[in-house]
Amino acid sequence: MRLLVEQEKEVMRKINRLITALAFLAAVAVSPVFAQPKPAAQPTAPTSATLPESKIALINTDEFLDEKQGIARLIAAAKKADTAFEPTRKDLQQLQQRMQQLQDEITKLQQGVGVVDEKQIRTKSDQLEQLKTEAKRKQEDAEAAYPKKIQEALAPIYLDISKSLDAFGKARGITLLLDTAKMGAAILIASDALDITRAFINDFNSKNPATAQVTPK
Repeated sequence: MRLLVEQEKEVMRKINRLITALAFLAAVAVSPVFAQPKPAAQPTAPTSATLPESKIALINTDEFLDEKQGIARLIAAAKKADTAFEPTRKDLQQLQQRMQQLQDEITKLQQGVGVVDEKQIRTKSDQLEQLKTEAKRKQEDAEAAYPKKIQEALAPIYLDISKSLDAFGKARGITLLLDTAKMGAAILIASDALDITRAFINDFNSKNPATAQVTPK
């Protein structure tokens, strides 16, 4: 039994990619300028349009949950939600220990010298099967509840992050923001000056301390 460890790791990986709408396009006015119409007998001059000014920036949302340098409020909420499952972990660990103890007792009885007590072996085997069933049910319940609890705790904060990121970008004239955590190797070359991850995290942390109350939305 892995006691939620693998499930927790997978959930935390998914949390890092929860924001699917952080990238935004600010409104850009495009004013086409057309040439004066020519007489019908003359060919029409090609049209031209002014190109919108654009400013591209990069952000890595994977760093939001970096325990040392990430978004403090987000990390605090994730830890609090995770701590709520500590009693479940201990319960599963105790079940695991009890199952191992019963298995050792059964093995010892089966390998004992002299007359083997089949009745006692069957009794302990039945107890072991009951514990296995109980442990399996509790494990499945926990695996279903854990990601839901984490998402409920973090969703309001991610909404605030999204709003803050939108305001942060617009205030700096950013017209296109790309999340490098989602793009992977799609970006081959980019200047470090384009990455606003650290600047945004610092800005958000300064305005949203880890102790700030979360209002569910």
